[in-house]
Amino acid sequence: MLDGPTLVRALLACDVTHVVWLPDSHLGQWENALRSEPRLQLLRVAREGEAIALAGGLLLGGKRPVVAIQCTGLFEAGDALRNMIHDLKLPLFMLIGVRSHLAYQRGQSNDTCPVFTVPILNAWQLPHVWLAESATADDLAALHRRAETSGKPLAVLLSE
Repeated sequence: MLDGPTLVRALLACDVTHVVWLPDSHLGQWENALRSEPRLQLLRVAREGEAIALAGGLLLGGKRPVVAIQCTGLFEAGDALRNMIHDLKLPLFMLIGVRSHLAYQRGQSNDTCPVFTVPILNAWQLPHVWLAESATADDLAALHRRAETSGKPLAVLLSE
């Protein structure tokens, strides 16, 4: 998974203004890098549905947010997601940590998060891509630019 400085480089390359997140799991490892970058405003939320709604408001206000949550929060945030990407048609860009994905692939976890993440994204018709373990800041920035150019939402999945 991307480290904090790599993530920050990618976000700055795309002129991201805000990171709206719930810093659990591996995503929490980005905190020091995000907090130390004055060009990014870090907004913590209590629930993932709140993150999606807050990012939607920022988009409507002309800002350039990224949502960073874990897959379990994605499961809980369906109605906010539906409203933002289907009703309001906002180009929400999300980084989603898929809990236990690496262990699940090795047959070392019975966690069902990796089982349900992609089917849930498909059900919500949210375009998604897996970010390779070897991904660079340029790779993530390219995905952000691709989503921005299309004007469509995109979920970038990160194996945890």
